Amino acid sequence: MTYHLLFYHYPKNRRVLPLTKDEFSRIIMSNLGLHERVVIRLAEQLPLFPQKGARSEKGPVVAETRPLTSASSLSTAIGAFHDYMLRRGFSENTIKAFLADLRLLGKHSGLNVPISEFGTRELNDFLTWMRHYRGVPCSPKTYGRRVTTLKVFFGWLHEVGVLARDPAAPVLHNRVVTPMPHILHDDQVEQLLTTTRQLMMGERSDPRPHLLVSLLLQTGIKKGECVGIALNDIDRSNPKLPVLYIRYNNPRMHHKERKLALAPELMPTLERYLATYQPRQHLFECTARNLEYVLRDAAQLAGLKGGVSFEMLRWTCAVRDYRSGMDPTRLRKKLGLSKITWHETVEKLKKLAEPAL
Repeated sequence: MTYHLLFYHYPKNRRVLPLTKDEFSRIIMSNLGLHERVVIRLAEQLPLFPQKGARSEKGPVVAETRPLTSASSLSTAIGAFHDYMLRRGFSENTIKAFLADLRLLGKHSGLNVPISEFGTRELNDFLTWMRHYRGVPCSPKTYGRRVTTLKVFFGWLHEVGVLARDPAAPVLHNRVVTPMPHILHDDQVEQLLTTTRQLMMGERSDPRPHLLVSLLLQTGIKKGECVGIALNDIDRSNPKLPVLYIRYNNPRMHHKERKLALAPELMPTLERYLATYQPRQHLFECTARNLEYVLRDAAQLAGLKGGVSFEMLRWTCAVRDYRSGMDPTRLRKKLGLSKITWHETVEKLKKLAEPAL
């Protein structure tokens, strides 16, 4: 048994002194004469790893992890699904939403119900209850997300072999139809690039608009990704095959990281931009709002009444790549989209890229 003497005065001055039994007795019998509060505790050596059957300080009794089976409860399956989402790098918001949806399923059907007892009928009953009998408003967007949760959750259980069939596959997914995105037509793209090129080559040369517009049209990156580009994210070691690395600081977003090819024709514009603006750390050392103003001003000079935005150029890039015959899987990865998001995105791309009726 080891004795510890803890001194508390201010948090930063906390001290822990290990004592022998004799030292402990002498201190107790003596007049400490201290102005600090003294706390004495007994401590014993703890095992390095939790022992089976022992209760941890911040959790339930430590037990052996059992493989997931069709007889496992919904609660157990949700826990395993949570681990799966973390490993796959689901976003924090997606994880929170999916877990909340599955807890709602547990509230309706019971968290201890074996997952094998969930069939298509039970899932449809849950969705009907949620929309009409729960007593809480459920918007079409929320309903669509909860159907997605069921499809992802039970689809995963089927994929890993826990369930012989996917009960959520036949569930109708009435997605919320979002408006068709606006894109630039080919003549508008050329009009915009001509304007930004003139800004770069003019008397008061400004290469930033041309670099920004060209970069977005080539890569289709998002606004946040554009602002986050560091100088060392651009590999110019091979002028004929320049590369842009899209990186995320958040570990849960690492699945969105990717390596994008840049057109060699962009390199002279980049060199001119670097010489003019001399950024130190990031490619664009300004706020996202400032870059939005750059696009707005360029659109006005080009005579594009509808304006230009990051989202518009992203969709324009995607449509042009899809129309040129880029492999759908490659295009999905280029845009950094999940398979779930891609399902709706590719339908819009088809409509935007197909010939007029």
